[in-house]
Amino acid sequence: MTFPVWTKPGVYGALVGAIAVSTLGFSWGGWTTSSSAQDMADSFAAEQVTLAMVPVCLGLSKADAERVQILATLRESSGFQRRNAMMETGWATLPGTDAPSRDLADACLAELALDGS
Repeated sequence: MTFPVWTKPGVYGALVGAIAVSTLGFSWGGWTTSSSAQDMADSFAAEQVTLAMVPVCLGLSKADAERVQILATLRESSGFQRRNAMMETGWATLPGTDAPSRDLADACLAELALDGS
């Protein structure tokens, strides 16, 4: 059995085209693998849970009897010490968990706007 003359260039062209389309699709076309899409979805969900819990953190801060002293301590702290101080207050602990959330502490500190007060 003999193949037509165009078979070899046609197969090579199809392979090069498939590689080119795949490369362009993943680099510029926005294609993703399922694992990277899952990672992006998990990250987005964690961010949204944190944002949804900021009002709870602010509510706990308003209900705390030692609010004035704690806010003064937070204002005196800087950088990661401020986040650690926020985590020690208990305001950044998600309901149903025992440990405070670093992300929630950062978000709650941003909402309290201690630098501008």
